[in-house]
Amino acid sequence: MTAPVPGTPSLLRAINDRAALEALLARGPLTRPQISDLTGISKPTASQLLARLEEAGLVVRDGLREGLPGRTAELYRVNGAAAHVAGADVTPARIRVSVADLTGTVVGEHTLPTPARTGVDVVARMAEALDKAAAAAGLARTALNRAVIGIQGAIDPSTGRLGYAAHIPGWHIPDLVDTLAGGLGVRIAIENDVNLAALAERAGGQAAGTRDFVLLWVADGVGMAVVLDGALHRGATGGAGEIGYAPAVGAPLMRDVRRTHTGGVHSLTGGAAVLKLMREHGFRGRDAATALGRAAAEVGATPAGTRTAADAGARAERALTELATRLGATLATVVAVLDPALVVLTGDVLRAGGEPLRARVRQHLHSLTIPRPEVRLSSLRGNPVVAGALQLALQETRDEVFSTTVPDTPRP
Repeated sequence: MTAPVPGTPSLLRAINDRAALEALLARGPLTRPQISDLTGISKPTASQLLARLEEAGLVVRDGLREGLPGRTAELYRVNGAAAHVAGADVTPARIRVSVADLTGTVVGEHTLPTPARTGVDVVARMAEALDKAAAAAGLARTALNRAVIGIQGAIDPSTGRLGYAAHIPGWHIPDLVDTLAGGLGVRIAIENDVNLAALAERAGGQAAGTRDFVLLWVADGVGMAVVLDGALHRGATGGAGEIGYAPAVGAPLMRDVRRTHTGGVHSLTGGAAVLKLMREHGFRGRDAATALGRAAAEVGATPAGTRTAADAGARAERALTELATRLGATLATVVAVLDPALVVLTGDVLRAGGEPLRARVRQHLHSLTIPRPEVRLSSLRGNPVVAGALQLALQETRDEVFSTTVPDTPRP
């Protein structure tokens, strides 16, 4: 066994710097004594550390803390302007971009409509979306340290091509990531949109603190993210979680599936299937989420004393029970293979079903499996894909930026 390498002064400084910066991100602004207490370093060391971080531009002073026993203490906080990142959500209809500073504060946003057509210049589209989001933050695109793009598909690491995204024109080019990075002048990563939603759930949603979970997303299509031992599982070709294309009990067996939003699971639980099911039970709407939301509102509602109200409640119960049965059967296969601790339900359609749908999905899933994971409905607000993209971009940027602190010794 190899002997451990003794800690060097520079390594110990880097460890202390990172601990202090993490404390400031989580708890700041903080005083020097507070940083000393939270990190376990001495007050003189904390003073040297803060001077070092201030010289590196990573922390700034933030006023005074008064009213406490002892001397008035200066407050320090992370300098958000030290770095900026972008997170994007790409769909056939639009590109939504948010820009955040190093603290994670969103400082600029823009949504670019993207009418479907052939001959799309994807670099030009992304440049326009990033430029306008950066401008809203008072920045140029070149000031962005990196951007993470969420898309309804997955990059095959062996080919560099985007798969599972035939419905998004312009993105099916060789070396997509390198082409975008070169054309935009910004470091780029591309990630599946549902995977990014799972990162957002783990950072500040229903999956916080959970190392093994799956996230089921239902909107127009059906997708899944798999997190095992705290890390996203993408699969050999990036297609882990593309469950919509899988065979499903009760659906015709489909072979050689290629078209977007087709496949056994899609045919039973995708947006079009849910809208059809709701309409069959008398609940109409412009889309699946609207119709399902109307059915969910009738479940458990106090009858108004009329036969019509009682009938609506019974129809809603049948509609939600049928949908929950389909979802439970889909999830049962996943649970049997992965045995996750948690299932998170999200996407416009599942969120519209609310607690009435969640409770019934849990009941039907647990009736079909020996493992009985928790089933929770996402509580995140805003766009979870953008939130996850920012989370990933910030994680990588902080790892880089936090390692750039200056040494204790004066510069020559």
